[in-house]
Amino acid sequence: MSEPVFAVVGHPNKGKSSIVSTLASDDSVSISPEPGTTTRCRRFPMTVDGEELYALVDTPGFQRARRVLHWMRQHETTADRHAEVVRRFVETHRGEEVFAEECELLQPIIDGAGILYVVDGSVPFGEEYEPEMEILRWTGQPSMALINPIGPADYIGPWKAALGQYFKVVRVFDAVMAEFEKRIDLLRAFGQLQEEWRESLERAVRCLQHDRERQRRFAARAIADGLASMLSLQVEEKLTSRDKFDSLRSEIEARFQEGLRSLEQRCRDEVETVYSHRRIDRREAALTQLDEDLFAEKTWLVFGLRKRELMATGAMGGAASGAVVDAQLGGMSFLLGAALGAGIGAALGWWTADRLVKVRLLDIPLGGKKLVAGPTRNRSFPHVVFNRARHHHFLVARRNHSLRGELALSEHPDDALPPLSKNHRSELERRFEQLRKGSEGPDTLEGLVDVIAAVFSADEKE
Repeated sequence: MSEPVFAVVGHPNKGKSSIVSTLASDDSVSISPEPGTTTRCRRFPMTVDGEELYALVDTPGFQRARRVLHWMRQHETTADRHAEVVRRFVETHRGEEVFAEECELLQPIIDGAGILYVVDGSVPFGEEYEPEMEILRWTGQPSMALINPIGPADYIGPWKAALGQYFKVVRVFDAVMAEFEKRIDLLRAFGQLQEEWRESLERAVRCLQHDRERQRRFAARAIADGLASMLSLQVEEKLTSRDKFDSLRSEIEARFQEGLRSLEQRCRDEVETVYSHRRIDRREAALTQLDEDLFAEKTWLVFGLRKRELMATGAMGGAASGAVVDAQLGGMSFLLGAALGAGIGAALGWWTADRLVKVRLLDIPLGGKKLVAGPTRNRSFPHVVFNRARHHHFLVARRNHSLRGELALSEHPDDALPPLSKNHRSELERRFEQLRKGSEGPDTLEGLVDVIAAVFSADEKE
């Protein structure tokens, strides 16, 4: 075979398809709590830039392993002929309903695939597993056992003791929760199964690590472009003699907020596509619901410092409060000066005084008037948007493709995120200020992409 192929086999409903989905980064793999969901083998290649690095074969579960092993032992000669007996079993019973699952799952192994035997570490080991492990040993193919705890991992020890008698390598691997580096470690372990696979799998590791860096970069670019579009968004409407200013003002504000919502959702979709997630069901508070009060009370952040913390600091008053805030913000002094001299409340008013959007009545050069909404100059807005985007990326980048539940995004994203470094906070504010001033040149955007990608890299190491 031109690249390593691994058949993922085991008892029904023990997480085989979850393993395949996670290791192939493919959310099209069918996963169900009902046993017997997989009835035919299906091949899932792991590709980068169109090149196949390795492949996994999702297989049906063993149904009649004891009867299969009984047949094989009746036809046993010597140990060196065991693989031939397995092949003869498949040739003899192919097409028969009684052994349909066993013939289907053994075929890719007969064709040369390595074996990944999957068990559930949350259930006890039992003797019913021994016949299928013995059948796999008879194939003579390189094999590894994966203990995938679907529930509480209460039986890892007994499983390791039993599996170690049949398999060269035994690993605990939670298909739903394993982070990227855990998947890379497992891929390296595959290379221990057969010398001929090692070089291919090491190359696959390098390709996947490089692709991971590229994914972070692409996601950072999508978010930087989205921020630039949101900060430059402007909506206008010509005012006729029949229009009422107040009603048209409300309408144009609504259109502006819908524009922001659409831009954020498009950014979400792009980030999920970067990580090959195409079926995520998101639940989140819409950005357009977060006007002045909500910005100030629920999601309003100044580089990780909440309003209530600023208010508590403000109780100290004067220069002392300024020193504390400056220390908490890592030395950044954009809130200091005369405002802090009069108390932190004044600084808060300065920071949040601007509405999310201002609607202006302007003259049209050839006559008439128009209402114009945007672009927003609210200083907290890009921080709110970025923290929401960072939280979304944080969850999506860690989300394995076997996880099919709802993606719930917090209204308080900083609660789930590692704190930003002083350098990253400073760089973000500098780039946001450039965007607020209308500087959207390639250097500004590329600089923003750089700092966002660096933040994502730091997040992954947490």
